[in-house]
Amino acid sequence: MNEKHYELLKKFALDGNPVSCDRYGFGHINETYLVVTDVKHRYIFQKLSTRAFKDVPGLMNNIYLVTSYLRERTEDPYGVMTVIKTLDGGIFLEDAGEYWRLYDFVEGSVALQAPRNTQDFYESAIAFGEFQTKLDGFPVEKLVETIPNFHNTVDRYRIFKETLAKDPCGRAKDVQAEIDFVLAHEEEMGTLQRMRESGELPTRVTHNDTKLNNVLLRETNYKPLCVIDLDTVMPGLSLYDYGDSIRFGAATAAEDEKDLSKVTMSLEMFRIFTEGFLTACTTLTDKELEMMPMGAKTMTMECGVRFLTDYLDGDHYFAVHREGQNLDRCRTQFKLVSDMESKWEEMHQIVKEVSGR
Repeated sequence: MNEKHYELLKKFALDGNPVSCDRYGFGHINETYLVVTDVKHRYIFQKLSTRAFKDVPGLMNNIYLVTSYLRERTEDPYGVMTVIKTLDGGIFLEDAGEYWRLYDFVEGSVALQAPRNTQDFYESAIAFGEFQTKLDGFPVEKLVETIPNFHNTVDRYRIFKETLAKDPCGRAKDVQAEIDFVLAHEEEMGTLQRMRESGELPTRVTHNDTKLNNVLLRETNYKPLCVIDLDTVMPGLSLYDYGDSIRFGAATAAEDEKDLSKVTMSLEMFRIFTEGFLTACTTLTDKELEMMPMGAKTMTMECGVRFLTDYLDGDHYFAVHREGQNLDRCRTQFKLVSDMESKWEEMHQIVKEVSGR
């Protein structure tokens, strides 16, 4: 363990003295370390990315408020992330312009990078549905937007059109079909944002990064234990979390698959996630239930727009490992949107059957 890490860790209310601090996990945003003390207590130690998150105090306040609220509604002490305070009572540590935080390690847990079977996908749906239900009464106005306009699809379109007008890399001429697809969906893709602004859809606490690996499962039976990675917890729509899970988890091919014939939205996986989510999430309004397919379609389209915007802009936001990767990513999302449109009635029927409404 380097001296800097040791000195920083000693400013937190540790159980014991730190004896090791090693890089941990697969995250690409924050620097993450596993800390072990001389009494075998384990912690997760992180340096937060100020490039991704401009308001770290606001972000950490969000996390502290939400985890405190969840703890009152969760029996298992490992069922909620635990923020370890500094010796002077802070919920994070600022040092020379860097921000550090410490969590208790969630013992007895496992994180999957990909589902082993359909049951794993179902269990992630249970976890995110329970997350919504337990936070149903939380005063959402107390939270800040850690990434402003993150799922404001109307604003994503604004950025896309501004980038298209500038065409800084001269790439627009080669992707006219993709541009036309985006523009043809513009009016429809503003539906959820307009419904949120009008109050027709309620603003809730949302996770906004509902991937399988953000659910810790019990290592004994692979049932949900704890939802993690709360950096993007902020006010939003329940349909953001549901829709993004469908976008990623019900796709039959990789996000950057070149062969679009392999890319479809699996109705089986759509049903499995919907069953899990609605089994655990019992607080949705009739309008939210009605708009669940639109949540899946909007989150998929929005992601494709973001990929295409970044491609036109020169690939500055999303990491690329080969030429044209962002273009391939946007094409898979647009293919998923088209496939959803061909299965639109079936998607609505599944929601009706599962919800019983």
